[in-house]
Amino acid sequence: MGDKSPEASLANWRQHPHSIWGFTHVHEFLPVAPISGAVSGGMLPMGAALDLADVPVRWQGEVLSAETVLGLTHTDGLMVLQDGARIVERYLNQSPEARHIVFSVSKSISAMLAGVLVEQGLLDPDAPVTRYVPEAGHSAYGDCTVRHVLDMTVSIRFTEDYLDPLGDVARYRVAMGWNPPGAVSDVEGLQAFVAGLPKAMYEHGHRFHYVSPNTDMLGWILERAGGAPFATLLSRAIWQPAGMATGAIITLDRFGAPRTAGGICTTLSDLARFGELIRSDGNHGGNQVVPKKWIDDIRHNGDALAWSRGEMASLFPRGRYRSKWYVPQPSGEVICAIGIHGQWIYIDSGANVVVVKQSSQPIPADDHLDRLTLAMFEAIAGALKK
Repeated sequence: MGDKSPEASLANWRQHPHSIWGFTHVHEFLPVAPISGAVSGGMLPMGAALDLADVPVRWQGEVLSAETVLGLTHTDGLMVLQDGARIVERYLNQSPEARHIVFSVSKSISAMLAGVLVEQGLLDPDAPVTRYVPEAGHSAYGDCTVRHVLDMTVSIRFTEDYLDPLGDVARYRVAMGWNPPGAVSDVEGLQAFVAGLPKAMYEHGHRFHYVSPNTDMLGWILERAGGAPFATLLSRAIWQPAGMATGAIITLDRFGAPRTAGGICTTLSDLARFGELIRSDGNHGGNQVVPKKWIDDIRHNGDALAWSRGEMASLFPRGRYRSKWYVPQPSGEVICAIGIHGQWIYIDSGANVVVVKQSSQPIPADDHLDRLTLAMFEAIAGALKK
């Protein structure tokens, strides 16, 4: 939360322990665009406080308290809402004003903007990607639809390995400006990188394949469909009408392309407001901000067979993925947005609960800590259903 570490740099801002500071100071390393909030976003109301020390989490034969899990999962901030009221608000490594990067939770936010543009008649999910981005015609996106992009079922050759220093993600990070050029040579920006990715050997729609560049392609599509920069579109469509109290930011590459797959930075309370908007079927104060039918589609649709063929099926064996949201169970009662290093939105409509978590986990994709975090969320929601 304090002064900049003299060791923090573009080369290490995502590496622990520099990340504890770096995740709330992204604007000091990267170019960003503002996402303006409401003129006067009010405070979230207070509810009856929940003591996390009294919430048991059953984990691998032990019983831990939710309070203990906060430390084990490198939590920077946690907020729990029930019926829209704050019942837990914890800041460990950040201030209430800090705009913490939410990594791939950005994908789920971006997809809600897609739903608004669909409702406005500006975007057709069943249209080919090339209707909006003809520059992608010779890539994997040349013969797929926007729906394939939304559901991560594009047939594409890209390996999402965050730790390979010479792999696809390393080249991707240089393209987006998140890493300085070094062992991996520079390419001509984020959009050129995305529009150059080749198709795989299977057909579009066959399997879920988690590829972050899909959502940068979505951002490009949204800008073309909406006729304005992504940050402007998100501000007008969601951030302002949903009453976000603080302006967010999104990182840009050196040509001004937005990192819609992972570059949104926002306060903990506005992340909770966003989660509450989704729990409330897209309605805020009587204003339908996001179409209810778009959120219903996320909860109840998605290809379970395609998910079962994908690389993340073990996380939610009975789950699905729809429009950048995870649906853990067939009922659709719970939906999640998940970002690397421990960023979460967890919505349990049966308990009227929203949990948001911002973190600085040392390993980007840590399956052990993801499962522990899920166990904590389930325990919190379970305690509040009683």
